[in-house]
Amino acid sequence: MNDIPILLVDDELRLLKASQLLLASRGFRNVFAISNSTDVMDYLQSNEVAVIVLDLYMPKLSGIDLLPEIVNEYPFIPVIVMTAVDETETAVSCMKRGAFDFLVKPVETERLVATIRRAIEHRAICRELDTLRERFFSEKLDHAEAFSPIVSTSNKMHTLFKYMEVIAPSRQPILICGETGVGKELVAKALHTLSGCTGDFVAVNVAGLDDTVFADTLFGHKKGAFTGAERPREGLVAKAASGTLFLDEIGDLNDSSQIKLLRLLQEKEYYPVGSDDPCISSARVLLATNHDLQKLIDEKRFRKDLYYRLCTHRLVIPPLRERTEDVAPLLNHFLEEAANSFGKKKPTPRRNWLPCYRPTHFPAMSVNLRQWFMMPLPGIIPEYCPWRASAMPLVLPGCKKQLQCKRVPESILWKSCSAISRQLTKLRII
Repeated sequence: MNDIPILLVDDELRLLKASQLLLASRGFRNVFAISNSTDVMDYLQSNEVAVIVLDLYMPKLSGIDLLPEIVNEYPFIPVIVMTAVDETETAVSCMKRGAFDFLVKPVETERLVATIRRAIEHRAICRELDTLRERFFSEKLDHAEAFSPIVSTSNKMHTLFKYMEVIAPSRQPILICGETGVGKELVAKALHTLSGCTGDFVAVNVAGLDDTVFADTLFGHKKGAFTGAERPREGLVAKAASGTLFLDEIGDLNDSSQIKLLRLLQEKEYYPVGSDDPCISSARVLLATNHDLQKLIDEKRFRKDLYYRLCTHRLVIPPLRERTEDVAPLLNHFLEEAANSFGKKKPTPRRNWLPCYRPTHFPAMSVNLRQWFMMPLPGIIPEYCPWRASAMPLVLPGCKKQLQCKRVPESILWKSCSAISRQLTKLRII
């Protein structure tokens, strides 16, 4: 954010210089100034500008006349109007003409900096939305290889992938929602691949971490910060510099940890344990939860301000029961994976084996399928396969009893549902 170009327009040279120095002290390195308002449109034609801070009353061409020209020609550049005249009518007129915000001189430093940061974020979101509209007219994925670890052929997931391609380069936090086992970390890794980040992908599950452990894990500590801290240690935020930090299960964070996370997301800075000096974070943050955060807010267990900060981009991964077309490729994928893990040849199931599987018996997605193929491998371990009734995804027509925990002969595994039902009845398993 600090490298984004900012343009100051004011006829007072002394004020321009002071504003440049002020913004530079807050980390804004590309701040340019123009004292002649008639030069602004020519400058915009040949230079990239993210935010304009415009004085209202200037000779030759006033800001109130220049404002609509800028808005019409460059609608994605937020214009912050500043003036020494505190008049409601003037403020309303500027906002109607397309100003992003209206500030009265002298402006408090913190308010000016905060307004510029909001304007930068607003510009980024507007550009992403515009790109999103264009991208959704195309059905083809631009970077299909980034999604190769995610086994899916469903239209719902394809739509999700297209949205991911658009938001992946964004520096805004991305919230990934979904039930346990739907593959939230796989989605996070795909976002990291698509983002072009040069740093590492660093993942951590924050469920169950108290505030002290959370702060030490993410932010590190100084030597002597607490008993046993014999040497300084950098946290995961530092390890994810110029990369991606993935925080899983954020719905389980306590209030103190939520405050620290909010500061990291909002100010891009953090304090190592035992340090009074803030560190700047260059990591892009992805977050995931299997909770309904809105419900947690109603129960006073999750901060509303943090929730709104997370919801700039929100991905909801549908469970397997809502995309039945993925059952076959997932079963085939995990069967091959299980065979490879046991050093066995992948068996070829009969054509009618798939009707035995109903996605309603898999509450989430891949984790249930993978576990089943590993307990141990049906059709590969000879003679017997000890299936448990609670783990069986088989639905036998007309069978009202649960399967008992007995051994099932391997010879019946790949037969149709009716055939399995008949043979299990003979074996007195049902």
